[in-house]
This record gives sequence, structure tokens and C-alpha cells, in this order.
Amino acid sequence: MSGHSKWKTIKHKKGAADAKRGILFTKLAWEITIAVKKGGGTDPTINYQLRLAIDKARSNNMPSDNIDRAVKRAGGTGDGTESLEEITYEGYGPGGAAIILNSVTSNRNRTAAEVRSTFTKTGATLGESGCVSWNFETKGIITLGTTTSNSEELALAAIDGGAEDVSIEDPYIEVYTLPETLQSVKENLESLGIPIETAELSMVPKTTIVLSEKEAEQTLRLLDLLEELDDSQKVYTNADFPDNVLEKYRGEI
Repeated sequence: MSGHSKWKTIKHKKGAADAKRGILFTKLAWEITIAVKKGGGTDPTINYQLRLAIDKARSNNMPSDNIDRAVKRAGGTGDGTESLEEITYEGYGPGGAAIILNSVTSNRNRTAAEVRSTFTKTGATLGESGCVSWNFETKGIITLGTTTSNSEELALAAIDGGAEDVSIEDPYIEVYTLPETLQSVKENLESLGIPIETAELSMVPKTTIVLSEKEAEQTLRLLDLLEELDDSQKVYTNADFPDNVLEKYRGEI
């Protein structure tokens, strides 16, 4: 398994820790808001992106009342309605790894200042729009829980269900789809009784870059700090981390 894939696996564990700290619900509510605005309405049977966002919120045990309020706010009918916009920042981490941050904010200037400060204090460089996104492509990613005994069976079921590719990253399987087939592949797997951990659109790097131990530690710190920003939604990188650095990082979560 590559150092990039191992990092993504560790992020699943970190996501659970974020949920315990109450961070995740805020990010999920904003994800619902953006899905309503981008996907065209508050009806999840019509708005595919909203359906994914609601499914993700439910899988993370977000209360139904919170989900309903987020949808209503996004539609302009609930309390606390505010103007939110989605902004993407791109740059280079220590060692030259590509970094992409998707943010949702009600104050563009505040968010820009916080992102710039985070890049600067970690020795990273904030770049122009498009400087690294050319090396990423949008894919649907479905994450399945697995055991050694059933991983091959699940992988074959995913391919038969329309997946483009499958990556076994014990204890998970990542199923890659085209953006437009994510929902159909997800439904095919669910019809087989296969439990799904997550299903979402993601930015997948076309190529990765191997980092030294020092560069890897600095980049991991940068990624954590970016994810902790109030307006941060998702962070992507093409960094390939050394195993020993990731093992140390895993123990700190």
C-alpha cells in the first residue's frame, strides 16, 4: 500500500475523533447547504448532491432535526439563514506536494487570511487558482468496511456493480466510480446488503510525490491545521508519506 493510501485510511479514524469533538456536525451542515445551492433545490430525490450529503450526515449519526434545519436554512426558509460561498485554495506543501482546500465561508476575507497564515507558518506556499488542480480529477469514492476473508469478494461485487476501480486498503476497500455513476454503484452495493462506510465525490491525484521524513511531518501538520480551520470542508494532497512517519502520526490521533 502506498503512503498516500495509508494516509487516507488513517483519515477515517481521524474523522471519528472529529465527530466526538463536535466538529463534524458543523462541516456536515455546511456541506448540505452547498449541496442545496449547487445541486438545485431541497428535494433529495431530485438533488443528487443533497442526497449524498444527507446520507453522509446520517452515517455520522447527525440528528435528523439538525439535518432538517440545515436543509431549510439552505433553502432560505429556516432560522439563521446566511450567505455562504464555496472557495477553493491551492498551493504547495513542504517538499512540493500539491495541496487543495475546499472551504465554505460567510466571510471571504477572514477565510483567506486564515488560510494564508496557515500556509505561511508551516513553510508552505499558497498558489494561484489552478496551480495544482490540473493534477487531480473528480471521482466518486465509496468506502466499504472489510476483513481479510471477504475483501476479494467485495471488490468483485463492486466491479460487477459498475465501479471503475477498487483499492483494498485494509481495513477498508475504496471503490472508485465516475461522478455520474456514484449513486447507481452505491445503490447496487446496498442492494446486495453490503454496508457502506462513506460515499462522496472526491479529488483524486493523477500522480503522487514521495516526501522525506521531515517534509512528511511538516505536511501532515499543515493538513491537520487546514482541516481544523472553521471554514474548512475538505483537504486533498498528492503526498506519498513514509511508513514510519505515518505510524507515528497514527499513534498521535
